[in-house]
Amino acid sequence: MTEERLTHDFDPLEPETFTSAHERYKDMRRKCPVAHSNEFNGFWALFKYRDIERVLKDYRNFVTSVQNVVPKVAFTGRRPPLHLDPPEHTPYRRAINPFFSNQRMDMLKNDVRRMVAELLEPLLQREEGDISDEFAQKLPGYVFAKLFNLTQELAMDIKRCTAVYNRAVQRADDRMVKETSLKLYDIARRMIAMRKAEPMDPAEDIVSALLSATHNGEPLPEDMVLGTVRQLMVVGMIAPSVFVGNMAVHLSEHRDLQERLRSEPRLIPAAVEEYFRLFSPYRGFARTSKTDVVIGGRHIRKDEPIALVFTSANRDEDVFPEPDQFILHRPNIHQHIAFGLGPHQCPGAPLARMMMIVTLEELLTRTKSFEVAGEIRMTRWPEWGTLSVPLKFVKA
Repeated sequence: MTEERLTHDFDPLEPETFTSAHERYKDMRRKCPVAHSNEFNGFWALFKYRDIERVLKDYRNFVTSVQNVVPKVAFTGRRPPLHLDPPEHTPYRRAINPFFSNQRMDMLKNDVRRMVAELLEPLLQREEGDISDEFAQKLPGYVFAKLFNLTQELAMDIKRCTAVYNRAVQRADDRMVKETSLKLYDIARRMIAMRKAEPMDPAEDIVSALLSATHNGEPLPEDMVLGTVRQLMVVGMIAPSVFVGNMAVHLSEHRDLQERLRSEPRLIPAAVEEYFRLFSPYRGFARTSKTDVVIGGRHIRKDEPIALVFTSANRDEDVFPEPDQFILHRPNIHQHIAFGLGPHQCPGAPLARMMMIVTLEELLTRTKSFEVAGEIRMTRWPEWGTLSVPLKFVKA
């Protein structure tokens, strides 16, 4: 294996439209399914479903603890559970998983519905507005406040800070990533201090659960509890904020589907699941091989970061027939990996599903129609999705 093998096969920072990334990834799956890029200090990218599935399932040989995302953004400390490998990550997952159960989501649903309605109302009154900027980027902060039993003010502090953090990641601005990450740690410290001063039932509060959790008879290390709270902030905020606009764009382009879901709301959960496959927001989650390895005929050295492009895998024609088409009740929809696989499968998946189902229910119930009414702006790697989607609404 020589250095000549490190070709520059694709540019993750190439400007994108709503469709261009998927067109490019279709070409990559056919011509260069295991690719190397010189951006972000160099990394590999997997575009085929089976290659990504192999890496996700083999968590003993492909670890997340070296670099969990491309580009590398973990400059300011280890943040469980995503920065740890089993079994080290397990006590943190054990503490947080109960807060994302389907039963918990049922309890939270009415509050989320009220938040969605309140945030949509100003746009519907004007009969126009940016569903991404004015709604989707605000909703996670409100839900986060409820989930973590926070004041709205503190939750909005988190949302503002995560927005700056995400922009810095997109621009590969390492200085700003570090600076903003430290601010997020300060907010996490405030949350922990608040729970120490005003304890809550660990069965009702995530931070309290982490503070009271034990492993081998000992409390979880305080710096790791801090890192877990810090990690939950970002992963819970960014993905929903780029996903809502994706659904709105597709429904604007497919008015027949918009009408069908409006008249048959029982179909909305199946539609949301297909949207998770069709518009998967993650393409930069990474693993690192503990040994030299061959994937797709290409030699990847130990310690070279490997990006797992879920956005491509979920449109792999070898797994999903007619992958670029929206198909309600797709027979193998359960195979999509929008939330990952294995021990690091996203614990917040039930929350994401519930939030998106409620959002679509309220958006369709409160309108007769809506359509795109301006330029769509896209996020950049490592997420895929919309940053701005101006819409015109006809109120119900």
